[in-house]
Amino acid sequence: MSVYWVGDLQGCDEPLGQLLDQVGFSTSRDQLFVLGDLVNRGPSSLAVLRRLSKMGSSVECVLGNHDLHLLALAAGARQPSRTDTLQDVLEATDRHALLDWLQNQAIALYKEDVLMVHAGVLPQWSLSTTLELAHEIEDVLRGPDAAEFFMNMYGNEPAQWHPNLKGLDRLRCALNAFTRLRFCTATGHMDFKVKENSAKAPTGYMPWFEVPHRQTIGTRIAFGHWSTLGAVNQKDIWAMDTGCVWGGCLTAIQRDQIDQTPRKIEIKCPPYQTPF
Repeated sequence: MSVYWVGDLQGCDEPLGQLLDQVGFSTSRDQLFVLGDLVNRGPSSLAVLRRLSKMGSSVECVLGNHDLHLLALAAGARQPSRTDTLQDVLEATDRHALLDWLQNQAIALYKEDVLMVHAGVLPQWSLSTTLELAHEIEDVLRGPDAAEFFMNMYGNEPAQWHPNLKGLDRLRCALNAFTRLRFCTATGHMDFKVKENSAKAPTGYMPWFEVPHRQTIGTRIAFGHWSTLGAVNQKDIWAMDTGCVWGGCLTAIQRDQIDQTPRKIEIKCPPYQTPF
């Protein structure tokens, strides 16, 4: 048995197929974790969703900002962006089944001794707090208030987490950290403007995983979202968005049941989009 973690797919089904073929992935033996942004910008979001949803319990995903954007579009809570490539999903005959499958994916997972999120974890959050907040959001996404949540999901405020936050402010702040975070201050105030690499941090800010004394130090965290950061493999950090859709690589990490040493796998991808 092997366990695989893979970074942002963004509608790039062909590289995903190449990766699974290259490692001889078996749905009866192996496990795949996808770190969010399954869809959008690439050419084959529909094919990605169909492939993953047919893999049953051998695949689990966390939701990224593009996945939530698709769900908001489908709920009528958002208008399409000029850069979206989601129309094939919205017009598919199996749209409802695919969107239901997507909506039931996680915001955060902790399995195989790895905490998985799409973007980041705030420095004040312990592992247990992170999972509790993720479950709060998941309950709303899967419940009767999902449409209202999608209508109020967007926005940068509050940009500072506080445990006394309530209602939509609480959910929005936590979701922004899970799906959009790159830089924050030592106290967890988030910046959403700068999308460059860690060397371009705004004054007073730093990559979230470099905050001293963050509560999750010592917990291995795997995340995507940050293509300009590139692959990072530190003691407790796996950053895995390597810009597949922009002509980079689709990056995966493999860990075998017996040999627990992580092994990186890369599939070189054509540029499906031009960075902007």
